[in-house]
Amino acid sequence: MRQSYLFTSESVSEGHPDKVSDQISDSIVDLFLSKDPEARVACETLTTTQLVVLAGEIRCKGVYENGEWAPGALDEIEKTVRGVVKDIGYEQDGFHWETLKFENHLHGQSAHIAQGVDAGAEGSNKDEGAGDQGIMFGYACDETPDLMPATLDYSHKILQKLADDRKSGAAPFLEPDSKSQVTLRFENGKPVACTAVVISTQHAPGYDKGEKEAELKAYLKDAIASVIPAELLSDETVYHLNPTGSFEIGGPDGDAGLTGRKIIVDTYGGASPHGGGAFSGKDPTKVDRSAAYITRYLAKNIVAAGLATKCTIQLAYAIGVSEPLSLYVDTHGTGKVTDDRIEDAIKSIGKLGGMTPRGIRMHLGLNKPIYRTSAAYGHFGRKPEGDTFPWERTDLVDDLKAALA
Repeated sequence: MRQSYLFTSESVSEGHPDKVSDQISDSIVDLFLSKDPEARVACETLTTTQLVVLAGEIRCKGVYENGEWAPGALDEIEKTVRGVVKDIGYEQDGFHWETLKFENHLHGQSAHIAQGVDAGAEGSNKDEGAGDQGIMFGYACDETPDLMPATLDYSHKILQKLADDRKSGAAPFLEPDSKSQVTLRFENGKPVACTAVVISTQHAPGYDKGEKEAELKAYLKDAIASVIPAELLSDETVYHLNPTGSFEIGGPDGDAGLTGRKIIVDTYGGASPHGGGAFSGKDPTKVDRSAAYITRYLAKNIVAAGLATKCTIQLAYAIGVSEPLSLYVDTHGTGKVTDDRIEDAIKSIGKLGGMTPRGIRMHLGLNKPIYRTSAAYGHFGRKPEGDTFPWERTDLVDDLKAALA
């Protein structure tokens, strides 16, 4: 393993056009799951100047059945979409929650997909199959208390602070769209210095010159210092703060947004492989989402149990087949036991349900409207509260230790 290197990760705010799309798509998932825990949803969102378009496939009792929308369902969908845009804070001429044009092109799920994915009738031996083929990765490391890569963890938290201060009125000159990027130097595999930070944030008119620009940049440096540990910052840290100069036009008015275009921001900031499938807009029968969550859960519990300081896990599935095709564990040379023993331990834990789509959903409690909050600032490294972020729990530690005893 290389011990000395520079590594960089980026994040984008809830007001970034792609993240606006992700949050809208996941708000539709939540809406349908709140009506029917077995709803099937694949919702894609396009955002651009004064326009939001939904497209995709659904099946939901009481909302969309036999090719027909229930009374009031279309109005509820539109209200949900406008509510997301309002919560983010877009009230601009080029993108305003109240006046934007909305188009809904959701339609029924393919019967051919449904027949392969659905469980058989009562008394049948057919278990629920995976919603698609694919490979999914999970990762954890001990660089931060959240067991996440430090570069991504700090990038997320800087933008969260900007959003909190914007909404509270502490930084009224900020607008919703922003991006961050953090570069750290690693020695012996541990972060020892922050060499560079980049922040580009949308701002109110006039904050690109003179005293107002100085006020904005001073605020941004303070925000960085409130997140990145002081021992990592120094006079040698390079700050690129709104390096293009002006950033007044932003969000979907400045650049079109699409669901699923920020998968590396959503996951591990490039520190781990990614299977390719996005999460947002998909109900938890889709293994792109649920299997990515269970692999993070497993990797995090392995690191939390002290079995390794770094862990990558892969699962693979075939559409319509319930059992995973493969399980792969890599502790990158940091494991206290061999990787194949950890694989065997995972397979032996009955509560995981064999890591079938149904087993994953039942163990983590994924058939609930919990996804909108995951659609900005990362799906991983978050605090599990109530039903949210169950894949971030470390309640498998004792089971792993017992299986390896």
